[in-house]
Amino acid sequence: MLGYRFSEFVPQEQEDGKKAKFDQLLDIFNQLVTMTSGDVSEALSWLTQLDKQYNLTDDSYGIADFIEDLKEKGYIREEKDENGQQAQVLSAKGEQSIRKQSLDEIFGKLKKTGNSGNHRTPYQGTGDEMNTDRREFQFGDSLEQIAMTESIRNAQINNGFENFMLTENDLEIMDKEYKAQTSTVLMIDISHSMILYGEDRITPAKKVAMALSELIMTKYPKDTLDVIVFGNDAWQIQVKDLPYLEVGPYHTNTVAGLELAMDLLRRRKNKNKQIFMITDGKPTCLKEGIRYYKNSFGLDKKILNKTLTLAAQCRRLKIPVTTFMIARDQYLKEFVQEFTKTNNGRAYYSSLKGLGEFIFEDYQRNRRKDVR
Repeated sequence: MLGYRFSEFVPQEQEDGKKAKFDQLLDIFNQLVTMTSGDVSEALSWLTQLDKQYNLTDDSYGIADFIEDLKEKGYIREEKDENGQQAQVLSAKGEQSIRKQSLDEIFGKLKKTGNSGNHRTPYQGTGDEMNTDRREFQFGDSLEQIAMTESIRNAQINNGFENFMLTENDLEIMDKEYKAQTSTVLMIDISHSMILYGEDRITPAKKVAMALSELIMTKYPKDTLDVIVFGNDAWQIQVKDLPYLEVGPYHTNTVAGLELAMDLLRRRKNKNKQIFMITDGKPTCLKEGIRYYKNSFGLDKKILNKTLTLAAQCRRLKIPVTTFMIARDQYLKEFVQEFTKTNNGRAYYSSLKGLGEFIFEDYQRNRRKDVR
C-alpha cells in the first residue's frame, strides 16, 4: 500500500557544533551592531569583550572564526574608509539579517494570536482574495469565481438528472474580499533626549522601524512605508539606513516631521493613510525661513499652536496620527492628549518593551479600514 510514514524529526548534528555557534554569535552581533549604529568594528570589539566575560566561544570556534564566517557568508565586507584604510561594513545581506531578527524579536510572538494576518476589510465584491461566502451570479463576474460544485448541485436540483442543464440561475459565485492597502509614514524622534538620563531609547525605536519595514516588505508588498526622522529638521531615510541611525544634538521639530509626512502621503494613491510618531518629548523647535525658533523650557505656545494646527489639518485629510510617547511626565501627557484630540488619532504611553506590540496591533487595526 502506497502512503507516507511519519517519524520524529531529529536534526543532524553539525560538525563540532560550528553552525550552531555561528548562529548564536550572529544573534548577539546583530544586537550589538544595531546599538553601535552600524559600526561593525565597534560591535566586534564589544563581542570580544563579552566573550572574555561570558565565554561565548571555545577552543574549536573563536571570534576570529566567526569574523571569517561573516565574510564568507556575505554578512560583512571590506571597503576603504575616508582615510583610505580598510574597514569592515555591513553588506545588504547583513542589513536584512538585522531587520529579520528585529521582526522575529518584536512581532514573532504575535504570530499565533487571533488575527490571521490577512487584514481584511468588511467590504466585499472586489479585491484579490476568495472567501467562503456565496452569492448569485452577476454580470461581470469572472469564470474563476464560479463555485463549480455548488453550481452543478443547483443545476441537478433545478433541472433533474435526465435533462441536465446548467443555466445562469444555477451559478453560485465565490465572493472576493477587498484587501486594504495602506500607506504608512513612521516618524522617529532623533533629538538628544532620546539618549539622555541613562536610557537608550533610539535603539528600540530603530528595531521597531526595522521590524515594521521587514513585515511590510515581505507580508504586505502592496503597502508602502516611508521612514522619516526629525530633530531640528526632518528628512526621509531609506530602510537600509535604519541600522546606522544616530541621535544628534537636536531639538524636537515635530512640525517639520508632520509637514514632511503629509507631503509624502499626498503622493500615495492609497486611500488608507496613517502616521506613526515615536517620540519621548514635547515639540521644542520651529524653522522660520533660515532661522530656528527654539524653546526647551516647557511648552512654548507658538510651537504648540503650530503643531496642533497640523494635527487638525491631518484630521481633515483623514490621516490619523498615532503617537507613541516614551515618557510619562504629566505635562507631556497633557500635550499628547490635546494633540490626539485635535487629530482624532490615538496615543500610547508606552514603555520601550511594549513599543513593538502597540505598533503592530495599531498597524493591523488601521489596515482593516477602508476610507471612502
